[in-house]
Amino acid sequence: MKKYRPYGRRFIIPSFSCIIFLCVLASINEIGFDSFLKVGRCALSQATISSNSSSATNFLSVNSSSLSTNNEIRILIGILTLPDQYQKRHFLRLIYGTQPPIMGAKVDIKFVFCNLTKEDQKVLVALEIMRYDDIIILNCQENMNKGKTYTYFSSLPEIFSDQPYYPPYHYVMKADDDTYIRLENFVESLRTLPREDLYYGYVIPCPSMNPFVHYMSGMGYLVSWDIAEWIRDSNIPKNHLEGPEDKVFGEWLRDGHRGKHRYNAKWSMYNFPEPPTRCTHELWPDTIAVHLLKNQKKWIQTLTYFNVTRDLKPSKLYHIP
Repeated sequence: MKKYRPYGRRFIIPSFSCIIFLCVLASINEIGFDSFLKVGRCALSQATISSNSSSATNFLSVNSSSLSTNNEIRILIGILTLPDQYQKRHFLRLIYGTQPPIMGAKVDIKFVFCNLTKEDQKVLVALEIMRYDDIIILNCQENMNKGKTYTYFSSLPEIFSDQPYYPPYHYVMKADDDTYIRLENFVESLRTLPREDLYYGYVIPCPSMNPFVHYMSGMGYLVSWDIAEWIRDSNIPKNHLEGPEDKVFGEWLRDGHRGKHRYNAKWSMYNFPEPPTRCTHELWPDTIAVHLLKNQKKWIQTLTYFNVTRDLKPSKLYHIP
């Protein structure tokens, strides 16, 4: 007669425990899985919101190789325009937002105008700021030659006083909204220049090549950060606000003995070649800026010459000859 061996019992007990575990898991499965999905959806939503917010905040800061460091060159370009120029701003966002990143440089582009005066501006400009975060609204009444440029430069030290590094920008520029700036050439022209007491641009009068005699054209001129601070603190600009803004700016520096380092970017900066004048130049590869693009035809001719759509990738979604 065979002796009883407890192997069967050893098998039954674990099997029974497994069945109970599966029953409990099944009972909570629906609740647990739904909760898991909710957590996952929440995390994905937050990640999407964070990503969208980041892209909006830095829309015209894409010409940065990385987060700001002490070794990179930091440049602010302020494009002076008017609150109602919505289409112009959207067009310029295309122009500058599609230029490739520049290694070792942080180039921020802001649209600059005075206080809003209309109800529709308060809505539409606010939406632009929410989407792009690339607008500076100065505390002034809109004008061209009665102090807007002074308000722009003198306001910058306070506007950017909370940056984690100093100076927040090595250079700050004032540019017209009918000027096309080729950012890579522009940055390369600045890399070897002094970062203090610098005055850079296209010297006026047009035939002149001496940046120490007169002043830089309003198409786009740049100064080092210390000059922006001087404009804020000095009485010389405060007491001389009216007149052609580029000429007046040059007179401030002359009277204040500032801008001991000067750089004439002529003929890499110039007016559009048609109609020909003493200030125009043919389009050419070494261009930094083209001015007086007063209509779409001139813009398209300029953009076509520089082949700005060369990086368009082929796709089945479109056919562009």
